[in-house]
Amino acid sequence: MPLRRVLFLAVAAAVATFAGCAGEAQEDTGLADRLAEADEVFKSRQYAEAGVLFEEIAGEAEAAGDNSAFVEAASMRARSYLITEKKDEGREWLIRAAAKAVESDPAGWSRYLGVRGRFEWQDEDNETATNTFREMFDYCGEKELWERAVDAAHMIAITGDEKEKFDWSLKGIEMAERGEMDGWLGPLWNNLGWNYYDDERYGEAYDALVRAREYHYKGEAELPRLIADYSVAHVMMKQDRLHEAEAEMLKVLDWATRLNADGASDAVEWMGFARWDLGEMVVESGDRATGVGMLKEALGEIEKSGMPNWDPDQWKRKQDRVAELEE
Repeated sequence: MPLRRVLFLAVAAAVATFAGCAGEAQEDTGLADRLAEADEVFKSRQYAEAGVLFEEIAGEAEAAGDNSAFVEAASMRARSYLITEKKDEGREWLIRAAAKAVESDPAGWSRYLGVRGRFEWQDEDNETATNTFREMFDYCGEKELWERAVDAAHMIAITGDEKEKFDWSLKGIEMAERGEMDGWLGPLWNNLGWNYYDDERYGEAYDALVRAREYHYKGEAELPRLIADYSVAHVMMKQDRLHEAEAEMLKVLDWATRLNADGASDAVEWMGFARWDLGEMVVESGDRATGVGMLKEALGEIEKSGMPNWDPDQWKRKQDRVAELEE
């Protein structure tokens, strides 16, 4: 599954979930509202700024003796470091959260489990991460924290084995539909679609990604909608619907180019992905020279997005593809 797509499309839903039950145990300290505000900053993808807020809240919670708020804030301080590729700094905060996390505190314990599992996932220990998310799912079900249970199911669909990825995607979708959790249904259908894609079940992938796009288009943020459009167009290409795929991918490229000009930090990545697919379609049409030129331009854009660091294997495959076509 394409890691960056999973990470991006999961963030908004997951953080909304966390905000929903933050600080339930000790609202009299006033930190529940502060946590919710910091979650909104994180949700807007201002990760560094959110991390500073969570660190401040952790200090205030410690001074006020609000253990639950401290565990939530420290966990999210850890996660803000993780998502900005500062895992070592994040792990220090996760250790601090673990030292005070207790199962009798639903808000703190469920938040801690969600972040601990993500660290295990990023450590490439999927088996341990899956066990953590199963524990989170069972715990949140028992405590009736339904949105956090959906988050756990969503993560098992990413970290689990091949059968679990499909079973837990469908379980999360069923739970989210039953609870009318529209904010979760975009990421859940998205991940199911990419699981089908990885299994080369392109018809089912297309249907799932179209459903994901329907839910992403209910949101206000442009980039998730753009990524949803890219995903559908990419699968069209794999279905040999090249004329349709090219038309849709050109729209994605124009959209990403506009967002990049407006200063959207991640838009250059999607310029690169869209241009790469368009280049592959040009190569497929028989115009190798033009297609290779597009692939090289796409490589430059994708490099700017940091792919050599966050996915060196995919980066090498793309370099090898260009070298192969140039022979």
